[in-house]
Amino acid sequence: MNAIGSGFGVQDVMALRQQVLERSNALREVRAASENGQLGAPTQAPGAGFASTLTTALDKVNAVQMRAGDMQVAYERGQVTDIAQVMLARQEAGVAFEATLQVRNKLLSAYQDIMRMGG
Repeated sequence: MNAIGSGFGVQDVMALRQQVLERSNALREVRAASENGQLGAPTQAPGAGFASTLTTALDKVNAVQMRAGDMQVAYERGQVTDIAQVMLARQEAGVAFEATLQVRNKLLSAYQDIMRMGG
């Protein structure tokens, strides 16, 4: 089974990325308003279910990585003969992991922005 079309988490990671970008923009607006003395209620409430979406995406990325590892072990044991499938699974796992790292970096950046505003 090819995991590219099976929704293994890339869409979830991209949705998280979009949420992070929206929150980052909201933080910029709040910072600009506070610098201008116009601090009021935020224009956009945080999305409900962010934590559950993040958990689901991380679980799916983990599943892709586990599948790739299993395929590699099966290839090494001679159980799988198609090296292209093994390499594709490893590449998918790598892309999913890199996307996860980018989301983590954006979340960390947003957290640091919040901490700077409070200090």
